[in-house]
Amino acid sequence: MITANDLRAGMTIDLEGQLYEVEEFQHVKRGRGGAFVRTKLKGLQNLQSIKRVFQPEQRIKDAFIEERSAQCLYQDGENFYFMDSETFEERVLSKSTLGKKVNFFRENMEVKIRLYEEKIVGIELPIFVELRVKKASPGVKGDTVGSATKLVILESGYRLRVPLFIKEGDIIRLDTRSGEYASKR
Repeated sequence: MITANDLRAGMTIDLEGQLYEVEEFQHVKRGRGGAFVRTKLKGLQNLQSIKRVFQPEQRIKDAFIEERSAQCLYQDGENFYFMDSETFEERVLSKSTLGKKVNFFRENMEVKIRLYEEKIVGIELPIFVELRVKKASPGVKGDTVGSATKLVILESGYRLRVPLFIKEGDIIRLDTRSGEYASKR
């Protein structure tokens, strides 16, 4: 347990059973009356930000988030299976839990799993991933009026726009933060 005075940006706290990361905090001392701590918190499960005010002496549960290396084994319908690289324990996460991150997984890919009290609260992808182009239409020569891109489908099922020279079977690098094409391997 910590007090609201101890809050810092980047800390993870447990409020009423929900995990939040402190995005911003401000210690406010008024001329008259007591001080308070104004915060902006981001939910780790729902990724929504909330604003909360605490009294400086208010006790808050500090949440220790453990990061471990894991390997994405395979996908079976709605579930993804991961193996913890330290304990070799298999962990299962649903597509709905992973959200947009499902677009970047491939078999045997290394990721970081975030654990709180031995439960997965999130997955951290590498900044860049390499995926094979499964389906690509041929680029039309001279069609450069627009941005000179075409739509492709990757091995994960993700659809995105890439330059015209990318063809079926190519391996491309994607930025997982933006979901955009970065380069060809």
